[in-house]
Amino acid sequence: MRVETLYRYPVKGLTAEALEDVSLVEGECIPHDRRFALAQGDAPFDEKAPGFLPKRHFACLMANARLALVSAVYDGRSGELLLRVPGEPPMVANTGTEAGRAAIAAQLTRYLGEEARGTPRFVSAPGHAFSDDRRKGVTLINLASIAALEQATGRKLDPLRFRANIYFSGLPAWAEFGWVGQEVQLGGARLSIVKRTMRCPATQVNPATGERDANVPNLLREHFGHADLGVHAVVLENGRVALGDSLEALP
Repeated sequence: MRVETLYRYPVKGLTAEALEDVSLVEGECIPHDRRFALAQGDAPFDEKAPGFLPKRHFACLMANARLALVSAVYDGRSGELLLRVPGEPPMVANTGTEAGRAAIAAQLTRYLGEEARGTPRFVSAPGHAFSDDRRKGVTLINLASIAALEQATGRKLDPLRFRANIYFSGLPAWAEFGWVGQEVQLGGARLSIVKRTMRCPATQVNPATGERDANVPNLLREHFGHADLGVHAVVLENGRVALGDSLEALP
């Protein structure tokens, strides 16, 4: 099996950043993955005492499909975020300053329009990731499973619709579900596969158009009897992972 693509999503709900390689660290996400989020004005997120909150408290594709069209590129060295919001000029702001975060929040809030609740805040906290799972980790998707869904439904589905970190080839469709409870070697890192990934309404959104054009959870249930696609893993042993690296299940 082979790693075909690697991604991180620096801002929850916004576009993916393609990576050539990444250093995975035990118990952590891909560096800067879901590092930032736009917290809705009524969200009880406390930056001084960060904790897991359901995605409804943040701008997210499940509720805000148009976010799929907002591009975000993050420079982890400078802390600068480049935003490209439809209808507005590109903006670069420093996420490490109050003024920079306020500018980002203002631009995203304008774009959300009536979908913004109260006064949203652009938030982050050291060591915290705004993932959809309480436990930090990485997500993997078997490209053959996407192909099987496409064949069953007669629909072309962009893999980025599923917002995974690692997409791989070389395994029969759905065989990755058999890895749950086992360990895998991914490049130089060792991972434990902890669960299947249940798909939510975010996958209805076409990343190219920002429109809900396919009810993926229902299509999965209709054709395969479940709403799962991909698996969630936690990093057990540090290591570098690059495009083209091998992926193998361990005994």
